[in-house]
Formats: sequence, C-alpha cells, structure tokens
Amino acid sequence: MTSPGTARQEADRSTGARPAAAVPIDVAPRRAGGPHRWWDRVLAADPGLGQLQAGWRTLVAMVTSLAVGYGLARALAIPPMIGMMVAGMMGLMSAFAVSGNSWSQLAKAILWMPFPFSAVLWAAAALHGDRALEIGLNAAALALTFLLARFGQVALLTGMMLFNGLLVGTIAGIPAALVGKAFLVALVSAAAVLATRLLLCYPMPRRDLLRTQRAFVVEARRVVDATVDALDPDADLRRVERRMNHSLRRLNIVTVTIDGRLAQPEAATDPAAAELLHRHLFDVELVLRGIGQAVRALAAQSPPEELRRSLAVGLLLARDTPPAGAGGLRPAVEVIRGQADTILRNPGADPRDAESAALARRVAELLDSLADSLASWLTLGQRTPKAPAAVPFTAAVALENNRIPGSAVPMRRVLTARTESGWQRVVPFVRAPLHAAVAAAIVCPIADAIDPQRFYWGLIGVMITLFGTNTTHERLRKFGHRMVGTAAGAVIGVLLLHWIGHHHVYWMLTVIVLGLSLGSWGMQRAYALWTTGLVVALVQLYGLTTPDSGMSHLLGERLVDNGIGILVASACAALIFPLSNRAIVREAEHGYLQAVQNLLTQVSARWEEPDSPVRLRGAARAVDVALFQVAEVSRPLVRMPLGVRGRAPQHRTALLTTAAGHARALAAAADVDIDLSPRLSEGIQRITHTFADSLRALEHHLANRTAQGAWRRVGPFVRELRADLRPAAPGPRAQRLRTALHELEALDGVLAAFAEECGLPLASDTGREPGRPDPGLRPAPVSATARGGPRPVQPPAARSAGAGVPAGAPGPARTDDTAAVPLSGSVCCAAHPGGCSARITVINARSQRVAQTYTDAGRYRLSLRPGSHTLVVSAADHPPRAQSVMVRAAQPDLLLDIRL
Repeated sequence: MTSPGTARQEADRSTGARPAAAVPIDVAPRRAGGPHRWWDRVLAADPGLGQLQAGWRTLVAMVTSLAVGYGLARALAIPPMIGMMVAGMMGLMSAFAVSGNSWSQLAKAILWMPFPFSAVLWAAAALHGDRALEIGLNAAALALTFLLARFGQVALLTGMMLFNGLLVGTIAGIPAALVGKAFLVALVSAAAVLATRLLLCYPMPRRDLLRTQRAFVVEARRVVDATVDALDPDADLRRVERRMNHSLRRLNIVTVTIDGRLAQPEAATDPAAAELLHRHLFDVELVLRGIGQAVRALAAQSPPEELRRSLAVGLLLARDTPPAGAGGLRPAVEVIRGQADTILRNPGADPRDAESAALARRVAELLDSLADSLASWLTLGQRTPKAPAAVPFTAAVALENNRIPGSAVPMRRVLTARTESGWQRVVPFVRAPLHAAVAAAIVCPIADAIDPQRFYWGLIGVMITLFGTNTTHERLRKFGHRMVGTAAGAVIGVLLLHWIGHHHVYWMLTVIVLGLSLGSWGMQRAYALWTTGLVVALVQLYGLTTPDSGMSHLLGERLVDNGIGILVASACAALIFPLSNRAIVREAEHGYLQAVQNLLTQVSARWEEPDSPVRLRGAARAVDVALFQVAEVSRPLVRMPLGVRGRAPQHRTALLTTAAGHARALAAAADVDIDLSPRLSEGIQRITHTFADSLRALEHHLANRTAQGAWRRVGPFVRELRADLRPAAPGPRAQRLRTALHELEALDGVLAAFAEECGLPLASDTGREPGRPDPGLRPAPVSATARGGPRPVQPPAARSAGAGVPAGAPGPARTDDTAAVPLSGSVCCAAHPGGCSARITVINARSQRVAQTYTDAGRYRLSLRPGSHTLVVSAADHPPRAQSVMVRAAQPDLLLDIRL
C-alpha cells in the first residue's frame, strides 16, 4: 500500500509552499526532535500533556481557593467550612469548566462565576424550610443548565454555577445574612484563582503543539521498535502484530490531533509552513505504515541471516537517530540496500531469497524517505510563530477540549436530520433539558426517601450521565465506571482516613486536594479514575461530621443514589426523543462514505486539472477522522468472543480500517502532475464516476435501508487503464499514477466487501456472484508462522540448492549453549572524553535482541554468548553507531571502547 516515492512530495502548487529543502531553517526544535528521554513515556501516554495540565490546574486552583476561602472566613467572621466550600467551588469549576488559550478568555469566564453562583444562594436560603420547592428548584436548575449548554461556553458556565450555587446553599445551609459575605469570598477567591492560573498555568498552545510533535516521534520509535521484534525468528508473531497495530493506532491518533492543533489560531503557523507541516506529517505516518507492512511480510518468510541482521541493525539505528540528525540513517540504508542488491544480482539465488531481498530493499527505500520527511516536518515545526495569526489551513477535525470528537458529531447529525421541519426544530434545544427534568422528577423523591439530607446525590447521578454521553452504550459504560470508581475510592478513602485520623484537618485537606487533582488527571483516561479520586476526597470531608461506625452506611447510600440517578437518566434518554445506537452507527458510516467520496472527487480534479486547489492529504485525513467516529460509536457494551454473531460491527469496522489505509496511500500517490491523453483522461473519469455512483448507492442503502442500485466494481476498468498507461506514459510519474490506480482498485474491493456486509448487492458485471469471495480480497495462506508458531530456518546451502525444509526441521546449530563471555568498555566522545551517557542494544547473528544496558559514568559491562554480535550505541547529541564484535568460546574478558 506504500511506495517509497509517496513520502517525498513536491509542494502543492495551490499552496504556494516551497519544498522542505528550500526552508532556510535546518535545525528541528529540541522539544520535538531531541534524543530519547525518560519523559517520553509521559508524552506518549498523554500527547500535548492535556491530562497532566488538567491535574495541575486543579491542584493550583484548589490550593489557592481553599487557602483564600479559609483566610477570608477568618477575616469576615463566618464559619470556615462555609468560606472554604464557597471558595473551593470557584477553584473546582475554574479547573473543570473554564478553558481558553488567552488571558482575556480566562478572565471573562472566571470572574463571571461568582455572580450567578451568589445570586441563587439567597434563593436557597429563602427556600430552606420548604422541602418541595427546594428540591424542585434544584431539578429546574439542572434542566436549565442543559438548555444553556446550547448557547456557548459562558451560557453553560452560567447554568452550572446556578446549579452549584443551589447545591452548596442546600448542603451548607448558608443563611440569608451571610450571602453578601459569601459573594465577597467567591469574588476574591475567583480573582486569586485567575491570578495563580495565569502565573502557573498560562496556556501555551505552541508548546502543546511541539509536545504533540514529540509524542509523534515517540510513537514512531515504538513502531520501528516493534518491527525489530518482528525480525526475531523466535518471536511470537501474534504478540508482535498486536503491539505493532497498537502503536500504529496510537500514531494515527497523535497525527490527527496535531492536524487539529494546526488550525488553532493561537498555535498558528504561516500559510506555507502550515500546509507543509500537514503534508510531511501525513507522509511520515504513511512511510512508517509501509515499513511495518514490509517487515511483517519479511517476518513470515525465512530471509538470509545476514539480510535479517542488517535489517534489524538498520531499524535500531532508525529508532535511535534523533530526527534533527535523520541524515545519519544513510549508512544503515546503504548497508541494507547493498545486502539486498547482492542477492538480487545473483542469478542463482533462491526465489524466496530474492523475494526477501526485494522486501528488504523496499524497507531501505522507505527508511530513506523517512529520513527526508521526518527531518523536513520537524524543521518546519520551528517556524511556528509565537504570536497569534490567521491560518488559511483547513483541518479535517475540530478538536473538542484538545481531543478528537467521537460520537457527538454523528449524534448531532442524526438529531438535526430528524428535526428539520415544523415544531421538531425545537427538539435539539429541549431534548437534553427534558431528559434532565424528567429524570430529576423521578430520582429526587426516591433519593429523598433514602436520605432526606442527601437527596442531591441522585441529582448528581442524573447530571453526570447526561453530560458528555451520546449513546446508551456510553451511558451504561459510565454507570459501570461510576460504580467501580465509587467502590475503589471508598476503600482507599476510608483507609487514608483511619491512617490520618479525624482531627488532622490540614492532612485531610491535603488528601482532598490531591484526590481531586489525580482524578482530574485521570478523567480523560478513564472516568473511573476521576470517580476514585473524587470519592477519596469526599470521604475525608465526610469524616469531619460522620463517625467511623456510620461511614460504610453513608457510602453505601451514595453508591445507591448515584446508581439510581444514572439508570433513570439513561432510561429517560432512551425513551424521550430517542436516538438508537444503530442509527448513530449508520450515520457515522454514512459520514465515512462521504469522506471517501470527497477524496475521490479531489483525486479526479487533481488528475484532470493539475492546477486545481485540492488537498488530497487533507481529504484522506478526513477519512481517518470519520473512521475514528465509526470506531467510537461501534464499540460494544460487552466485547463478544470471536465467532459470535455480535462481532458483525467489529467486522465492518475492520473493513473500513483497511479501506482508510488504502485511502491514505491513494492520496499520497495521486498527488502528481501528469499530462494525460484524452483516452486516458476519459478512462479515469469513468473509474471515478462509477466509484462515486457505487458510493451514493451505498449511502442511500444505509440511510433508507432499501437497495437502490448496486455496487459496481471498477477493477476491470482500472486494469484496462493500466494496460493502456504502461506503453503510453513511461517514467516515475506514470509509476506513481499506476500505484494510485492500484490503491484505487484495492479501495474499491474493500468497500465492495463492506457494501455486501451491509446488504447492498453487487452488480452482475463484477465478474463474480454475490456471496462468493472476491478474488481481490482472497486471504493469503495461513502458515504456522502466521498462526504464531515457530518459523522454519533454512541453512544457506539448502536455500541455494532450492531445497525446502519442512516446518519444524532443525535450523543451523546454535552456538549460544556455552557460557557467556564478559564484554566491557567505555563510550566517549570529543566533548566528553571521560564518558558519555548512552544506551547499548545488542543484536546477535540471528537478529535477536539479546541484551540492553546503559552506561554508568561512561562505562558498560555485558555478558554475551559466543558468536557474532552488533552493538547499537545511542547517546544524546550523537547519531547512533553500530559496532560489530565477535565473541569466541573460552575467551578471556573482552574490552571494546567505543568513540562517538
């Protein structure tokens, strides 16, 4: 699916951008392109550090607000608990509900919070004796919050502060005489939180973009590291493939996130750099996928040992080479290419060795392309200016809270499509408020009957269910997370309370702040982590008024009330103006097909009118975003085992994932300037129009569940066009066009299988009967290797003679049965003659990683078994170096000093 040429592209004429080689800056930002660091693990798990920043914001805001609230309570002679609750709410909501990339946005939102919050404190105090009105007003405030959410961030924040003000007034019982002082506490604490947030948590979108670039580099290294494991002849290919697929998925998520960050005005680039950043980013991902595919194909064979070893060493060098010095990959590329060319030039070479050599040469060319694309991309990253600027770059995704939107987009499209006329136009505005109002009307009496003093627990269960969820599956998953997190937080909180004691208030406040901060950090990773941290904090708060004997009963009531609120809210959402999960899935798939159709339209325009302003990579990235949405809404509530009927959605998602890979390769290969004859141009038009007609027929089938037309395969047309193209247009550009046509045919084949899975018939002129397997999709024979079994190793003599070795036959005699020989030495450079900090990875003659160590004060020590080994030394500010060493049996200690 990937050709080496697709990674090195000329600048699109429509952008007016220069190629990367013409950019005067030739040093990548160290934040993104520096050497390996321990911090990389954190960046890989949290691209852009959004989760860590959320935890840090909460820590700063809570410490500030609680300290200010306590001090003002002493100064104004009000109960410290009231002062800290009012101020703490300002800190908590500023950390959770206020976001922005400029000081003006933060100031406007944070300083507004005390006004709606304090306005309803008086109402809560006035209604404190009327139970029915008190409960009804809390329920009405919750419904109003969901209504105001339709009108922007400030309106949503207003609704949340109204609800929280009533909640705090109900819980704390603030008398009307203290409402004015409570407002002063809220206002001063909000101003203090704003000051500390601007001082310690000032938003820096450009740095976030660079951190996300660094996360991409880390994920790219993980992909390459997985390919090295795949070359191990004794590796479990199932485990290696799972690891590689996981790394590629993470890589794709990071690339889409960077694509979304590029469109943020605060992280803007100049017009030329924005488009080139996007292009190089796309090409680097494509090259890495191509390397993974080629290495997986090699792993299923038995390549010559020297070829396998050179590949393993070259890939390790690629993993450890800093992107700023990507040119250092050239020697490794030449070694791999030389080994492959030696086999390919040998007329007596075994055909299987020749096939392995061709794949190895492809890996070398892809590594060469990777060096160019990665260095150019990171070089452009330094051109990002610090000042805001308008960006003409059009992103394929608009990030929501710096995350890729999932089920919300197809849910909104379904809701809009069903409410386009008459009175139904008000449904999008009243649907969520109606869910909240009805659920609150049901839950509040039940929760009040369980514990009149804490009826709001059920109301909170309603609120958390309807916020941030769009399908029944998501709500039920949130129910499970809430129950597990509450139970875990209760256990941890009670243990901490027993350890601290009930009278150490400052230690209890410390646990409260840390619990909320850690929960904020983990919220985007798993909702159960936030619930755990929240309950740990609440247990300390309950410990101030509840004896140990009543704590278990109190936490049990909270668990029951929350569970009732979540289940009732889920039922209301499923029954009142319902949107079925199946309809949302169909809409997500419909959006995916529209993205593919847009890609085909732009491909056709690129070939027919070379000067047309099209962005093929942007269109392919839109397919990635649509695939992400399909995967999010198709997640099952309970994952079924293989072979069960319930796995059909996963099968469809797998087909769309494969199709997205072909779409990426098509976008890169089709971006070429070429003059076509009228006959070839007519053939391309026929292919794209036929493909577009099939997509429209499938879209109609998904939308209406009725077949109108059939899927007509374009494979025969593509093969006919390729036959005409071969003699008419020789050269590299024609080769790129043939690659694009091959990807177009493969994309059509996968989507034809998807259409058949959806129930759309195939046209009779496709050359096969409906229900029969597509020849283009025929699976490769599954060998013992593919099933995770051992790979047969053939001795060189057997390969040269063309004799096959049956599976399970013994390979060449191993020499690692004897005792290990110590190997020690130093690693130094001109700048550090006393020794460098370095990581050393050892590859043996069978391409296995047999050891890895780090230097200590520039010295290292290893124990290696007899045989030929290669040491790959990686150090900061230096390109990695490969050093060969031969270890013989019964040899005294070996000394090997390495100079970088």
